[in-house]
Amino acid sequence: MKLSEKKIQKKKEDIILSAVKIVNEKGYQKATMEEIAAELLMTKGSLYYYFKNKEDLIFQCHEMVLVQAIEELQQHINVKQSNEEKLREMIKTHIQYAIEKKEMFNMIIKPDQTFSEDQLNPILLKRNEYAGLFDQVILAGIKTAEFTIDEPKIARMILLGSMNWIQQWYNPFGSKTIEELQQIYADYMLKVLK
Repeated sequence: MKLSEKKIQKKKEDIILSAVKIVNEKGYQKATMEEIAAELLMTKGSLYYYFKNKEDLIFQCHEMVLVQAIEELQQHINVKQSNEEKLREMIKTHIQYAIEKKEMFNMIIKPDQTFSEDQLNPILLKRNEYAGLFDQVILAGIKTAEFTIDEPKIARMILLGSMNWIQQWYNPFGSKTIEELQQIYADYMLKVLK
């Protein structure tokens, strides 16, 4: 990759990170290209050099968050430890993303409400890849008798569904820290699988 291409790629990443921040603060509908540009001390027009429109920028933000989440889960899977411990770390990671990147994560949960038909297919493929990592560890845990469930896919849907619901009630000023909630969720979810 040429130096100029690296600079363009770096600038796109900076824009995406700013967009993630603005969307997480304001929500998808209220986030504007002007605010994203202002965050980077750029003009709105200069954003269009890198992205076709707000939808394209948000799509790439979403893709970046999903890719990062998949990479983090994959790192937990690759660590030499029990399937129970792998799943515990995966649950903690999911909770962290669900809380800290709420707006982006909401788009993962309901992509058909945000993205065009052309954008939807790659998003659904990535989302299925993400869910498949949970399936992989749950199935491995069944084989090693760490988990004793009969319906691994349903167990995964219960697991992800309950973790996704945290966005509906989580209060950053509540009595539990993110770390405490991660631990509580992991403890309860792992009990379900035993």
